Amino acid sequence: MKSSIKVVFIGLGGRGRNVMSIMLRMPDVEVVGVCDLRPEMLAKGVALVKERRGVEPVATVDYQELLRRDEVDAVMVTTGWNEHLGLCAEAMLAGKYVATEVGGANSLEQCWDIVRASERSKMPCMMLENCCYGRKEMMVLNMVRQGLFGEIIHAEGGYLHDLRKEIALGYERGHFRHAQNQHRNGDVYPTHALGPIAKCLDINRGNRMMTLTSVSSKGRGLNTWLHEHYGADHEKANYPFAMGDVTTTIITCAHGETIMLTHSTTLPRPYSRRTVIQGTKGIWMEDKKGFYFDGISEKEEQWDSIDKYYPEYEHPLWKSYQDGGKLTETVEGHGGMDYLVQRAFVEAVKNGTPTPIDVYDTAAWMAITCLSEDSVAMGGQPVPIPDFTNGKWMNRRDVAEGPYSLDRIPEK
Repeated sequence: MKSSIKVVFIGLGGRGRNVMSIMLRMPDVEVVGVCDLRPEMLAKGVALVKERRGVEPVATVDYQELLRRDEVDAVMVTTGWNEHLGLCAEAMLAGKYVATEVGGANSLEQCWDIVRASERSKMPCMMLENCCYGRKEMMVLNMVRQGLFGEIIHAEGGYLHDLRKEIALGYERGHFRHAQNQHRNGDVYPTHALGPIAKCLDINRGNRMMTLTSVSSKGRGLNTWLHEHYGADHEKANYPFAMGDVTTTIITCAHGETIMLTHSTTLPRPYSRRTVIQGTKGIWMEDKKGFYFDGISEKEEQWDSIDKYYPEYEHPLWKSYQDGGKLTETVEGHGGMDYLVQRAFVEAVKNGTPTPIDVYDTAAWMAITCLSEDSVAMGGQPVPIPDFTNGKWMNRRDVAEGPYSLDRIPEK
């Protein structure tokens, strides 16, 4: 086990610096290199490392310069979505652990590329899907493992977030979502919901996703917002954005479960991931902030508050960090789950062990985007979801152990 690790960051936009800020709070992590094509972002990344650690990292516009450095243990890929998977493959082939920020794949070829690079190099590729480490999601996972839901039948979730200003003014604000909405029509951001659901359903470890069908509504949200706030003369006010305002995807699994995903970022609404886990003995509905369990809930057909279940079913990882006072929303972001997903990656690198979200998870979850585009383009026709494990899902044994495991509940 290494006492500390050396990491580099490729991509220093807002999200990249946010991830780096959290990692710089970990005393066993050294940020030794940063890369961005934009001089102003590169300077901000260097300044952040100097402010926190008092040392100046290697700064370059050539990411391959960082990959060639022997002392580097891990690479953090925090660029725009389009570059994620190609950089991940190169980093693994250079012998580095890799973590990538979330987003959807542009093609199945990209997904296969990271799988083959990982299998060839024996290096992991972990998506930093922070929602897998959310407090609610981890408690529900614990309850699933303990059998409270019975046999899981159906799950739902989504990314429902009013991002009209962010997307509509993407060019002015330097945000990559604008181009996605201009040119693509599908679920471009599926993993916040799918990640936790996939772990509850043992996807890639005893189960797998088989097919999906997707449909998209018409898209009017961005044009309406631009007309109301910037007038008809704005250059994008009448642009025919490709993406529908609401994309709905239905996924079937090998053992008969179904998953429904929703993507909606261009209509007025409060934020929600709208997660639902429905089993033969009970249900969790996130937007209701509650559970209902047959034979356990006090009142028939009435929701139990989620708070009722924390004392007994709080996930051991969350309990340990809360007891230690290590998590604060203001410092760590997203209520602490950003810190936990990064910490899970760091522990795997230090120990030379598998990551709790592995390359097969990363490929399968990201593939939903390009597959949903195909289905939408064909009027909702079903499309097959590849088995990126090539059959290993039926009896895999390489489980990530320890407190950050998403496949087994660690001892309290």
